Amino acid sequence: MNSFFKKIRIGIILVPCLIGSIYVYVKFVKLAFGPQKKAIPSPVVIERGSIVDRNGKPLAVQTNFYHFVVTPKLILHPEEFSEKVCGPLGMSREDVLEKITTAKNANFVYIKKKISQDQYSELYKIIDENNYFNFTRFDKIPGRLYPENSLASQLIGYMGDDGTGLSGIEYSRQTMLSPEIGPDTKGTVHGNNVYLTIDAGLQYKLEKIARESIQETQAESLILIAAYARTGEIVSYISLPSANLNEYSSASTDEMTDRASVTAFEPGSVFKIFSVASFLDSNSITPDDSFLCDGTYQRRTNYGETIRITCLGYHGWLNARTALKFSCNDALAQMSEKISTEEFLSYIRRFGFGERTGIELPSETRGSVKNQSDKYWSARSKATMSIGQEISVSALQMVQAATVIANKGVQVKLTCISRIADIDGQDLYIHEPSYGGRVLKSSTADYLLSCMETTAQSGTGTKASLRDISIGVKTGTAQMADPVNGGYSSTDFLSNCMAIFPVENPQIILYIVIEKAKGETYAGRIVAPVIARAADEIIDHLGINREGAASLEHSGRITIKENAPLSVSKLVPDFKGRPKRDLLPLLGRTDLNFIIKGEGWVSSQIPEPGTPITENMTIELYLE
Repeated sequence: MNSFFKKIRIGIILVPCLIGSIYVYVKFVKLAFGPQKKAIPSPVVIERGSIVDRNGKPLAVQTNFYHFVVTPKLILHPEEFSEKVCGPLGMSREDVLEKITTAKNANFVYIKKKISQDQYSELYKIIDENNYFNFTRFDKIPGRLYPENSLASQLIGYMGDDGTGLSGIEYSRQTMLSPEIGPDTKGTVHGNNVYLTIDAGLQYKLEKIARESIQETQAESLILIAAYARTGEIVSYISLPSANLNEYSSASTDEMTDRASVTAFEPGSVFKIFSVASFLDSNSITPDDSFLCDGTYQRRTNYGETIRITCLGYHGWLNARTALKFSCNDALAQMSEKISTEEFLSYIRRFGFGERTGIELPSETRGSVKNQSDKYWSARSKATMSIGQEISVSALQMVQAATVIANKGVQVKLTCISRIADIDGQDLYIHEPSYGGRVLKSSTADYLLSCMETTAQSGTGTKASLRDISIGVKTGTAQMADPVNGGYSSTDFLSNCMAIFPVENPQIILYIVIEKAKGETYAGRIVAPVIARAADEIIDHLGINREGAASLEHSGRITIKENAPLSVSKLVPDFKGRPKRDLLPLLGRTDLNFIIKGEGWVSSQIPEPGTPITENMTIELYLE
């Protein structure tokens, strides 16, 4: 043993150990006292909140999409690869192969963007089975799924690929749906859920009516807004044509346009309800004042200018009620002479025209209300504004103005958001009705509502009458501006109708606009019937009590008249509809053979009624 442990051998062993120990010690000291590397934090994940209807039905939900990327120069068999992946991608083999072979960048090309989770799962399986990982990649991106496709699409809006809302509620409530993150934010951040005021079930039913109406009238567009009269909550918001939100990138400009909010138009005769309300409330006229309509309103100013406004007919003597009933331009223009221009414009602005409603939607138009200092103001402006010309409004403004009449002179602010809740369902916001100032006296609002009811019963809005529930309406047909030649078009019309029901206890305001219908354009004929259909659907869906339905008293006792006994002589009688008990006496006949099959009442017979009777004839009777 002593001969084995020689100094040289011990040195050979100890020197490397010592060197290794010194190295480890030095590294330890450096790590212990040197600058520490910061841990790389996990990326923050933002889960965007959902948009749902008032009952919680999902309308826009968080999902993930994937961009499918390949490196063309590493694909050894592009034909084989294209054949295997084309199916899940929903592409042809040739299209996939073309993207690979014609790629300008040999290191990178998108085969398809925004493939779904299902497509991703199927593709991943193929790539795994064929070991394609060295030249394929999936880029995960946050996405949005819209379960109802085009339902209320302009209201819901759309989210872009970068996770930012581009329109509608997706845009206006971006920070609520996707909260901003700070430098200290970690983990997963959950956005809040936005509950809209619309009822998705009712929205679907009314969109069906709206689409049928566009087809029937061959119109270019249609707007329909239904709102609770007392709270301002919009229960249906329709702007057609509309886009499929799941295919928004390929939608047309017309499909993306939210006409109810961003489009301003001349409303025509529907505006007369607000004009007459102004005349009456200011005591410029009384309900009993009469005005003679001879078919044309004509007045010569002090400056020698002649103002001429034609009417649809010769209505004779009219008061405020009958002027609205027959939608008389002549009478309204005469009424406008009784009120000062300043006071008339003041009422128009108090109704909300010329200002945004403030609803939770982007890019809302103000419309246009001229004043006397405007360069386009003329001696005829006040008269033409009173009949809904020389003023532009939005559909939302019209509905909000109608809340004044429905709420005894007090305006209610419109809203499309019912509440906002966090991921745990805790409410962060609950809508409470917001009331503006008093616009009309209560008596004036009640009177205007009764005038609208008269219009529905026997005026221009009879086709909107519901018969079994009270409704007030006002129709209007306005010539549209001619953008090419100036002035008004002789072929393009905007037909609209306002409705409030039930009259005795207003609950719903319904407003419909049909633009550029082909053929018939008169609102009383093409829009009023749509009002009736939509109102009926709303009443049934929301369970509004039809208190005005016709009813008859009945004792409950029903008397059924006995059938006359069957008589078979020279011709075969008609047995159809006879109960089996009426046939039993015939079985005793010896000169005829009766075969009865089944139970209930006779539905068919052989031979047919009127066939001459012969001896020992067989008559077959089939009962159901």
